[in-house]
Amino acid sequence: MSEPTLLAGLDIGGSKVLAVAVDVSAPDGRPRVVESTRLATGLGPEGVVDTAARALGALTAGLSAGAPHEVFSGVGIGIPGLVDARRGKITHAVNLGVGPGGLALADRLGRRLDLPVVVENDVNAAALGAASHLRLGRIDMAYLSIGTGIAAGIVLDGRLRRGPHGAAGEIGHIPIDPSGPVCGCGQHGCLEALASGSAIAARWTPRPGSELPAGQDLFAAAAHGDAAAKELRDEVAGYLADATRMLALTVDVDLIVLGGGVAEIGEPLRHAVAKALDRQAGSSPFLRGLDLSARLSVVPRDQPVAAIGAALLATEPPALATSDDTPATLDGALTEDLPA
Repeated sequence: MSEPTLLAGLDIGGSKVLAVAVDVSAPDGRPRVVESTRLATGLGPEGVVDTAARALGALTAGLSAGAPHEVFSGVGIGIPGLVDARRGKITHAVNLGVGPGGLALADRLGRRLDLPVVVENDVNAAALGAASHLRLGRIDMAYLSIGTGIAAGIVLDGRLRRGPHGAAGEIGHIPIDPSGPVCGCGQHGCLEALASGSAIAARWTPRPGSELPAGQDLFAAAAHGDAAAKELRDEVAGYLADATRMLALTVDVDLIVLGGGVAEIGEPLRHAVAKALDRQAGSSPFLRGLDLSARLSVVPRDQPVAAIGAALLATEPPALATSDDTPATLDGALTEDLPA
């Protein structure tokens, strides 16, 4: 029997799991999704483990192949909550029903499937997937995830930066308006409380008959001339410009990629944030010199970057994803560096 050549990547969220089978043997070095499946997420530690196992079984069934350990050389999982990547354990994943007692997901799923399993925070996994898709090589990048919450994944010199406490990129909990609404973290006026998908939904009700999420409906209404929508759109874009500026000024990345559920708005979101950055730079020669709006991009809508990034974490050697002082790297997957 030949050795398994595919990697499996799971993007586990509070309501659904996206699982992909990834081939990384293409000559151009770009990961290629060869099979995918979606399942509703079972809650609680048992539900999460069972859902992950069923998702991998569905992938192999879709490939008309054998058991997962006969098809995949490794499994990577991107998941919300506090993630101890070294031990493959998650805690405080409230939307998944996993509390402070935690879940040793890598160990439990690995023993169940007889496969090596790596677990990472979902935003970090998405950052790796975006860097790989864009073939950034060693270009520094921040992935700004705008979904239910706000957080960033940071890739420096081709390596994922977690920080010694796993809190690198948690900019959603930086207060920028002391008089703003209370954030879930207990502070007032955090970025997450002002510009996340949840914050938009709290302030914008989709128009009658619209089936779009609140963020997409807001931008659509603004494009059609709704004055209230334009005002809120520009306010949200201003907060996201603040987030972009924070990332650029703290880690001086070459590129900030907008991702997450709200980023499915696509180019109109990038344009609105870039316009806000240019407005902010209007009275500051310092900011104008940094040209922040030119560093802004948006993740392609058809790319499941979180699941792809999770799969790449399962590449050899496994130690790449198991140490806080040896960050995960994409050297093996990113083979085409862009010029600095």
